[in-house]
Amino acid sequence: MQASPEYFEKLQLLEYLEQFISDNKKNLFQKNITNRTRYLTIVLEDIFQPHNASAVLRTCDCFGIQDVHIIENQNKYEVNPDVALGSTKWLNLFKYNNTGENTTSCLQKLKEQGYRIVATTPHKNDFTPETLPLDNRIALVFGTEKEGLSKVAMNLADDFVRIPMYGFTESFNISVSAALLVRALVERLHQSSVKWELSQEEILDIQLSWVRAVIRNPGPIEKAFLNKLNHSGLKIQRFD
Repeated sequence: MQASPEYFEKLQLLEYLEQFISDNKKNLFQKNITNRTRYLTIVLEDIFQPHNASAVLRTCDCFGIQDVHIIENQNKYEVNPDVALGSTKWLNLFKYNNTGENTTSCLQKLKEQGYRIVATTPHKNDFTPETLPLDNRIALVFGTEKEGLSKVAMNLADDFVRIPMYGFTESFNISVSAALLVRALVERLHQSSVKWELSQEEILDIQLSWVRAVIRNPGPIEKAFLNKLNHSGLKIQRFD
């Protein structure tokens, strides 16, 4: 597919902004972007313990999961910086808190984007991390620490996945569950023939957001670049 004019405009902007970051950071961005994916995404429904959800964000960054969807029905999620350790700078967070039933709006939107909704629960004897099919994009949904997933989430789920356990305790902590499931599924994806990688357009957009995240006050720098292009007769649009 031929790249659009907007793609080359963004590329030009990225190359300019990269002059304001270190070579080490630039190389790290180029390395890490190759392992980023949106084929697998994470959904957190009404998590009320910030350190647990923040630990999930850290896990997502470590394993290359780019998008995290946060449903706020009863509980508003606040990042715990001591646990997240800056991982939010590298992720795309989407919050759902504008309707009476945010779970439905989130999961229906993901279904429209081609995701198969996979509920994580120890009470369904369905797939395990090793047997869950990878032929569709996957949205892993995690519920509250005490009650688990809501009935709405369970009803909207296409599949269920459980982590095999051999002790007396009924379930893992949510952050542990996320780490175990994400690691298993990411490893399987990397060893498969599934096209889990980002598109070139997605890569460019994410690299732009990363560069902006590490430049102190990037607005004036970008504005100066845009003015320079305008004076030269070229056209470029902002991509905020």
